[in-house]
Amino acid sequence: MFTPLQKLEVSTQELAVIEAALHTQSNILNVQAGAGGREVRAQLNEVKQVLARLAQQKPAEKKPCASRNFLWCGMARLFG
Repeated sequence: MFTPLQKLEVSTQELAVIEAALHTQSNILNVQAGAGGREVRAQLNEVKQVLARLAQQKPAEKKPCASRNFLWCGMARLFG
């Protein structure tokens, strides 16, 4: 039921290339699946699953915290 996992060390740049290639493959398979075929749809589902796992395991991009301004506004209302 579960497949054994292997650890693979890749750089962030290599991971971006792999992810872009999988997105391209997904688009190609999506067009082919539209023409019919269970095998193509199964491949498309596998590619989408891998992309989803990559998205889950990717480190979150740091964004500037917009809640700081909200926090100060809230505190000003409380105390002022």
